[in-house]
Amino acid sequence: MAGGILSEAQRWQQVLALVLAATVVMGSPGPATISVTAVGAAFGLRPSLGYTSGVVLGTIAVLLIVAAGVFGALTSVPGLAPVLSIASAGYILYLAFKIATAPPLAERGSTATRPDFPGGFMLAVANPKAYVAIGAVFAGAASRADALGVSTRLLVLAAMIVVIHAVWLLAGTAFARFLRHPLASRIINLVFAATLVLTTVLAALR
Repeated sequence: MAGGILSEAQRWQQVLALVLAATVVMGSPGPATISVTAVGAAFGLRPSLGYTSGVVLGTIAVLLIVAAGVFGALTSVPGLAPVLSIASAGYILYLAFKIATAPPLAERGSTATRPDFPGGFMLAVANPKAYVAIGAVFAGAASRADALGVSTRLLVLAAMIVVIHAVWLLAGTAFARFLRHPLASRIINLVFAATLVLTTVLAALR
């Protein structure tokens, strides 16, 4: 009885440790999280859901790739890592341009182009920071006395991916109410676009 209670307490302690690690490492500013915030600020909540869903599902795909050990095998392929980095950087620059040039919300019609699900998914799976951050959290959890198991770690981290990106999206959409004024819209969009490029450069230099 006492052993069962201690085992359950240890299990919940490891869940909490995993959540805290995911919040600090995976929730820190990076190309994917900043892009979700920037898209939310530039286009509003509802138009940004498709892009955000793509980022979330793409990041969960990265989680599964890391857990299966596929990423380690892929990185051993000569020239693949630079290709992923170039693809990610290219799309991020395109996304930064779309955000910087987005018109004020009040002037936007239903035909206004905006980042979509495929773009978000592509950014997530080509984002080198995602593999490093998720790999660090997943490996760190596995290195401790494991009362969780692989499936539980996957479920906890997948839930954290959803929560983290939802929080970043809501943070971005909090700015949307200022974006009906043309000058404020231009300034905020330029700041987010510059921040997106800066976080990408910093991630590449790590």
